[in-house]
Formats: sequence, structure tokens, C-alpha cells
Amino acid sequence: MLKRRMLRVLGAMSGTSLDGVDAAVLVTDGVTIAAFGETAYRPYSAAERAVLRAALGAWPDDPRTEAAAEVVETAHAELLSRFDPVDLVGFHGQTLAHDPGGRGTHQAGSGEVLATVLGAPVVWDFRSSDVRLGGQGAPLVPFYHHALARHIGATGPVAFLNIGGVANVTWTDPRIPAPDHACLAFDCGPGNAAMDDLMQARRGQPQDADGAVAALGTPCNERLDAFARHPFFRRIPPKSLDRAAPVPDIEGLPDADALATLAAGIATGVALAFEHFPEPPERLWVSGGGRHNRTVMRMIAAGCDCPTAPVEEAGLDGDMLEAQAFAWLAVRVVRGLPTSGPRTTGVAAPVGGGILSRPPDQTR
Repeated sequence: MLKRRMLRVLGAMSGTSLDGVDAAVLVTDGVTIAAFGETAYRPYSAAERAVLRAALGAWPDDPRTEAAAEVVETAHAELLSRFDPVDLVGFHGQTLAHDPGGRGTHQAGSGEVLATVLGAPVVWDFRSSDVRLGGQGAPLVPFYHHALARHIGATGPVAFLNIGGVANVTWTDPRIPAPDHACLAFDCGPGNAAMDDLMQARRGQPQDADGAVAALGTPCNERLDAFARHPFFRRIPPKSLDRAAPVPDIEGLPDADALATLAAGIATGVALAFEHFPEPPERLWVSGGGRHNRTVMRMIAAGCDCPTAPVEEAGLDGDMLEAQAFAWLAVRVVRGLPTSGPRTTGVAAPVGGGILSRPPDQTR
């Protein structure tokens, strides 16, 4: 196991919304957080997004994955090379296919390629080990949420909600030192993906900025009631979704009503998640792109029994939290510490995933 010391680590995340790559520096030993460093974002171009969308659902033996991997590696190399030298890089890649219990999980992009380009060791392929050992392979951020809860001085259980392409939630108790005993986490329902897809298909826009169009609509309660009966919500966690999460039926609805119904669908999934928590959280902290959608945030707050706020109110960066998490997880991988556990991914025992690739000129 690597000797415990603080490392300057660069983490990168490209989520299911396919908007671009987030990158953030974290100073950490994989247990505590010493400092947050610089951040940067590199959007995917329309052409790059088209390549990635075309490869969604593809496995490594599919010819579409080569073009997708090239997009992912090029975008990450361009962004990460802007940073000053670091001790380590955590690279998530771009999820194209996720089928735990079936074919496994597939994130496009090679950490070996990035290690050569950046001249720094890269930890990557975080999910495969968990899936091979029977876990869902997601979500992987919960142990970092536990570290954040301790960092911000939470004194009782709190919940962290991330709204990306899908939504996932972590319930964590900072009074318990070990994250694998202190977390319950799971994907809780749809996120931004369906709303973004609708805006792109109907209006040629990448998203409903601030939820402005959804705010003009009326959710269809009948369709939401049917959506809430989906068996996924009653399934005992841990559980995970891919980009094709269940969503309310919006067929035939006008744009504003369709978006309002999808927004209410996100809030419904969050509200139903509270039924699985061991005890009520003192606060729900929200990160991810969805927290910028005022309509979604208003609906979530209305359906929750605890105060709800974006993580910025705790002094955190909601846009970069997942990139920071993969920096933190990278250190845990090289130190031989677990990155997931039975109550986060459903794996039989705590497991440390990830592959470490070193640049050709570095000796072990």
C-alpha cells in the first residue's frame, strides 16, 4: 500500500449528459480533503456529441467505439494538459454501455493513452472490478460524499443528490469514520438526459436553460402517477440505471407541459428515494447540472421533508464535485483502499477498483 501522504491529484469526469469534460485538482490522501485546487471545463462540440451519441449502447467489439474513444481521449488530453503537473490523474472515461449482471460496463477512453500524453500516472476503469464481483458498478461517488460531509462539519446524517444525465443520491452519516459502513447510495431516477433530448429534438437547443420553458408548463399528474408505479422505485438499493432511465410518458404533450412533467419526474424519483434512507437526513445537498434548473429544484424542495440547497451553500463546487471525486478515488486505488461497498453498489464486500497506467518513462 502506498504510504499515506497528501497528493496533488487531477480528476476528470464526462457524464451521461454528454455536455463535456470537467476537470478539478484535489489535494488529498484518499481519506481527508486538504484543499480544493483549480478547475476547468471543456465542452464537446456538436460533432463530437454526435459521435458519442451514435456510440451509446456500444460495447468494445463494436466498430463505433473507436471513434468515440478518440473523441474522449482528445478532449481529455486537451483539457488536462492545461493544468500544472500533478502526482496522479483520475480518469473516468465516457460510459457507453452499462449492464451489470449482463455484459458488464464499458467506459470509452484509454488511461494508458492519457498517461503517455500527459506524462503522469493515470488511474482509470474504476467500475469493471466492482461489476465483475457482482456489484452494480455505480454510483462510485458516495465514499467521496462521506469525506465531504466530514469536511464541511456535518454533525448528523445528510444526503447528497447529483443530477446529471440520471440522478443518484447518497445518504451518509459523518459520525461513522469508515465510508463503507456510513453510506447508502443508489441511482434514484431520471436526471437531465430526457429533458435535454427533448429540447434538442423539438427546439434544436441543448437544454432548457434555468428550467424556463418547464416553468411555463403544467405537469401531467396522471402520467406522473403511472411513472411513480414503475418497479424500479420499489427495488431495494443499491441499484443503478444507465442513460435510458425510466421517465414519464410525454407523448403528445406540448413542449412546456412535457418539460414540466419530466422535471416532476426527477423530483418524484428523489422523493421516493427518501423511503429507503436508514433515517431522515438533516439536509439534502444538490450538485450536478440539474441544480441550475430552477423548476427542478423547486419541485424537489416541495417534495422533500428536509431543507434542500445547492452544495455551493456549503462552500463546495457543484459543477466539479464528480471530477474531484475521481481524483479522490484515484488515490484510494493506489493506496489499496475500497472505492465501493455492499451499500453503495451491492458488491459482496468492499472493493477497490481501477487500473493504474504509468507513462513509458516512469519506472515502478
